[in-house]
Amino acid sequence: MRRARWMAGAAVALAAAPVAAHHSFAMFDQTRTVTLTGTVTQFQWTNPHSFIELDVAKGGATEHWSIELNSPNNLTRQGWKRTSVKPGDKVTVTLNPLRDGKKGGLFNTIQLPDGHMLGGERGTNGQAINVPTAN
Repeated sequence: MRRARWMAGAAVALAAAPVAAHHSFAMFDQTRTVTLTGTVTQFQWTNPHSFIELDVAKGGATEHWSIELNSPNNLTRQGWKRTSVKPGDKVTVTLNPLRDGKKGGLFNTIQLPDGHMLGGERGTNGQAINVPTAN
């Protein structure tokens, strides 16, 4: 009987391990918002997070930004499709930038070439849905 309980406890602990391995959102400055207009170079519809790779023209040069989104499962529930964003699309994105100053951030909204908006879903506390706060 003790062995069965121990085995059950071990199974629960192992099942929870991937959740504990998920990264923190502390690397994003959720007190700041940046707006970028650029050209999509890649849309990665992948778990555990999707990404938009964006080239932004700035002062005669091009900056490459990597923007982290929610999981495909959550994005689908928010109206996204695997084909919502395509390489070559000219888009405007708002994001919470990385704290370390690198060219990346946490997705907030996107305006697609046809003017359609995706994102912006907020909970009652004003924070993005499914994103832990940096308390």
